[in-house]
Amino acid sequence: MINFSFKFRTILAFSIITSILACKNDNIEKIQVLTASDNLPIEVGTNILLNYTDSGLVKAKVFAPTLERYDNDKSNQSIMKKGITAYFYNNQKKITSYIKSKYAIRDDRARTMTVKNDVIVVNIKGDTLRTELLIWDEKTNKINTNEAVKITTPDEIIYGDGLESNTEFSQYKIFKIKGIISLKK
Repeated sequence: MINFSFKFRTILAFSIITSILACKNDNIEKIQVLTASDNLPIEVGTNILLNYTDSGLVKAKVFAPTLERYDNDKSNQSIMKKGITAYFYNNQKKITSYIKSKYAIRDDRARTMTVKNDVIVVNIKGDTLRTELLIWDEKTNKINTNEAVKITTPDEIIYGDGLESNTEFSQYKIFKIKGIISLKK
């Protein structure tokens, strides 16, 4: 009986090892990608308010319905898949302009925020910029794009490709003006 039990255990162990070795998963790379911790956010939040200050003064406030923050060797990003509304302030704590978009990514290391999809910038005078992509450089307090832009003022509508401006959207330069429509009568 001892001999039979030994044979049974040997056959069982051999069968298990053979079954394991015979299994093949063609999707092992997909499984590794899906389960890699680098692909998962380290923080997730809803109804987020981010305050940007300089020397104790609020320079900007960013509101986001959702935020996912990722931090790994490759990147340190905050992704706002449902967009943002950002308000920019002067030293007197007055709003000078705002940006709205349907999607945003902040590169925490480079201190830039890329906003895209129906981007709108409005300044204190009511001048309005519309584009599909805009980059806010927090270090220089500049916004820029290489995409098509449409600027509407009380006097004219300007179409162009590419723009650079201060965050107040009070001093801007359009790189390639495509057309100007006068609204004066």
